[in-house]
Amino acid sequence: MTSTERSGGDVMTPAAVRVPVATVWSAPSAVRPSDAAAVRDDPDVAAWIAAMTPDEQTSSAVVTQLLLGDPVVVDEVRPDGWARVVAPAQAAPTLDPRGYPGWMRASHLAAPVPAGPGPLVVDALSTTLVDAPTGRPVLPGVGLGTLLTPAGPALGPAPGGASDGAPGGALHGASGGTSGGTPGRASGGARGGWLPVHVPGRPEPLWARTADLAPAPSAPPTGAEALAMARRLLGAVYVWGGLSTLGIDCSGLVHLTWRRLGVRLPRDAHDQAAAAPAVAPGTERPGDLYCFARPGRRVHHVAVVVTPPDGTTPPRILHASTGAHRVVEEPMPPDRAATLTGAHRP
Repeated sequence: MTSTERSGGDVMTPAAVRVPVATVWSAPSAVRPSDAAAVRDDPDVAAWIAAMTPDEQTSSAVVTQLLLGDPVVVDEVRPDGWARVVAPAQAAPTLDPRGYPGWMRASHLAAPVPAGPGPLVVDALSTTLVDAPTGRPVLPGVGLGTLLTPAGPALGPAPGGASDGAPGGALHGASGGTSGGTPGRASGGARGGWLPVHVPGRPEPLWARTADLAPAPSAPPTGAEALAMARRLLGAVYVWGGLSTLGIDCSGLVHLTWRRLGVRLPRDAHDQAAAAPAVAPGTERPGDLYCFARPGRRVHHVAVVVTPPDGTTPPRILHASTGAHRVVEEPMPPDRAATLTGAHRP
């Protein structure tokens, strides 16, 4: 990693996430003993979330998460292995003009991969990177929205074809891109090919199933496309600060949905409300956002519009619900209706 000087003498070091999901915290001292699985050198985020109590799901020192390959700027590395970072791809203008700030384990970072052709995006809910086509699993749990840089030509069909893992499915019942096949090995076979991809911290490329990848979008999504993408996350566990298919919060759901579709919205709900233009009451449509705030306070919750009100029935929303502890689609609850501030269109 190379360093550049900032005004004032601080050192900025560019780096990238080397694990499928890395968790960012408000402070190292705020990490609980129950968070051990998330902060070890090779984190097991799925096990960490599975062991959470309902209270731990909705209250923690987690501020956000990063996906494999996401860039960060390292401002400081402490002797105990904690790094103070900024994530430039997650805008947080009220916190840091450079991006989302926080603390993470330095062991979850490595040098960025070399520049290459346009990245591809993981379109399966989850896929596994392997050491060779149909080879040994190396990085399981690489999730929806992860950007991967090709390291060479594909073997077999090009990215974007049909997947054994049914990337169009939702979390309740779909197992992502690694379903089927020989136990302990990623499935590939006749339906898909393989693509070598660069991975931070690894000298040799790993291989991804082309059926689990798609070209990075070049045009803004329609509202219908955004709603369809958000519906793929139905059933995901609610986790405060979560930003992956393993666990997600309300603004993380919005950020990840639009990220997969090529749009980088800010990370937090109040910043999302400020970035997305407001629409007049009664003109909202599916795929817009409803924002919620208590009187005199900033926006604290965000939901995707499923159906606007029609005069006789309340609107339906899709959101990461703290009450249900998961992503749900439902009529807008009365407590949400009482704090609705308006609709916005990303």
